[in-house]
Amino acid sequence: MSQPRQSRALVIVNTNFCSSDGDVVLGIRKGAKGEAEKLSRILSRLNYKVKLMHNKTAKEIEDLYQQECCREHGEYFVSIISSHGEEGVIFGCDSEPVKLSRIFQILSSEKCPVLTEIPKIFFIQACRGKEFDQGVVVECDSGEPEYEPDCLSDCLSIPPQTVVMFACSPGYVAFLNSFGSMFLQALLKVLEGEERHLALNRLMTRINWKVAFLCQARGTYEGCKEMPCFVTNLLQEVFPFSAPIAEEADAV
Repeated sequence: MSQPRQSRALVIVNTNFCSSDGDVVLGIRKGAKGEAEKLSRILSRLNYKVKLMHNKTAKEIEDLYQQECCREHGEYFVSIISSHGEEGVIFGCDSEPVKLSRIFQILSSEKCPVLTEIPKIFFIQACRGKEFDQGVVVECDSGEPEYEPDCLSDCLSIPPQTVVMFACSPGYVAFLNSFGSMFLQALLKVLEGEERHLALNRLMTRINWKVAFLCQARGTYEGCKEMPCFVTNLLQEVFPFSAPIAEEADAV
């Protein structure tokens, strides 16, 4: 009897940024690589086949999603993106923008039929603007280029059977320090605990609660808060992280 295909996860984390002429345009994202590695490990232990990619250009990011259209997929496809950003945009390590609508277009039913019926789940750690009441002594995942917010078109552009969860609300910054981000740390805690058995919409609502009520900035900008949000067009409840957590293999 053949084994079911393994679900896939694509984790992209950008920490160092340069422009085409070699200038450093965007700040180093300390803490992002470590939490991405932890998330990759827990997804692997939840029986995902994980591809962790570090410091990829805008073109390389698009290519990674193109490659997923040629893969064999299991029950779910999960992608975590951690980078600098603006509303509707994340940045490659070359400081060039990648529109989220472009990623969603690549995974559309027309261009990626293999994923049409498979729930596609995105967690995006990136700023969506520059607004905040106060900050903390951290680096904000915000880029210098300015883009006109077009939140509705981004939401309408998601492929069928897709959920997208953002670290923050439109127009606001997403916080990161050397220990990681409020958002992805909350996701990590949920995946490591019993809350991972919840249906996805309830799991994401639980992450919202954890970030909103248990996280706040400290330091120079004491008290700043963050509010994640998500958009979905799933037609049924899904339980993508309910598998038993496998034991980690000992290092050789």
